[in-house]
Amino acid sequence: MASPKSEPSELLSRRKLLQVGAGGLAIAGSVAGWQWLQARQFGQSARIPMMGRKESKAEESTSPMQVLREFDYGTVKQENGRTIREFRIIAGTSPLRLNSATSYITWNYNGRVPGPTLRAKAGDRVRVLFLNKGGHAHTMHFHGIHPDTMDGVRPVSNGKAFIYEFDAEPYGVHLYHCHISPVTRHIGKGLYGMFIIDPPEERPPADEMVLVMGGYDLNDDRRNELYAFNALPNYYMRTPIQIYQRQQVRLYLLNMIEFDPAVTFHIHANFFQVYPTGRTLTPAYETDVITMGTAERHILEFAYPHSGKYMFHPHQDAIAEAGCMGMFDVLPITS
Repeated sequence: MASPKSEPSELLSRRKLLQVGAGGLAIAGSVAGWQWLQARQFGQSARIPMMGRKESKAEESTSPMQVLREFDYGTVKQENGRTIREFRIIAGTSPLRLNSATSYITWNYNGRVPGPTLRAKAGDRVRVLFLNKGGHAHTMHFHGIHPDTMDGVRPVSNGKAFIYEFDAEPYGVHLYHCHISPVTRHIGKGLYGMFIIDPPEERPPADEMVLVMGGYDLNDDRRNELYAFNALPNYYMRTPIQIYQRQQVRLYLLNMIEFDPAVTFHIHANFFQVYPTGRTLTPAYETDVITMGTAERHILEFAYPHSGKYMFHPHQDAIAEAGCMGMFDVLPITS
């Protein structure tokens, strides 16, 4: 395939994007979910534990705790009466230690797997400044509605840049990923992330968090040997996710496991309300286990009436036991 056309409105020079520097990738509008909730909900806020655990050296590049509650709102600008949310994304390559015995070379966005959770509001103009430094041709294909020129199927060569620009629509939970063939390999290596478009009407306050299910084909046999929530196998078993008793949790859940046609997600000792693809403001149904194909995503909402530790995992035991398992640590309300 041919490289993208050199149109001033879409292409950036490599030098200009490199001026951003690695430090510039900490986007000005990106704040922890709990901080943003306090600011946006008209004086209301969700009660969210402060988890200040320092990541080990093996977890520095990809931090599941950071992925869990960090949302990237971009740099907000006003142009011709429109709100522009500008994001900067660099495709790269870096090792990720999956466990004490296994290191895996990832292809990634902004040095992490999954990539940043990009977030906009319905009607915003989204502008993504994409620089490919990954050593291979890569792209960013966004799920949602946009013109064909912004569809992310035309390769961006290594060292080249491209601007994706489109209106944020429709509201819901979406995703982005590389669309270079073989797509399963580019996704399996880590080139994917969540893309949330908030509805015009604000959802009620909640403890908002992101879980992305992924798999690792370690020997190129088109079968996964390890699985994980937010990149690192069994991380949330070692470091449970703290939530408060009776606090509403809004879980943005995405399945990016390749090679397995479908997986389930189950929480112990509770039920959750399902908002399919995040496209509704009222729940469609309530259950304690949901089945999801690759790239399927939903909003799940729940609150635990009792304190204690409760597992979450796919209900396929082989997948759960290969790393896709975690724990909620429900803290009692004392005041």
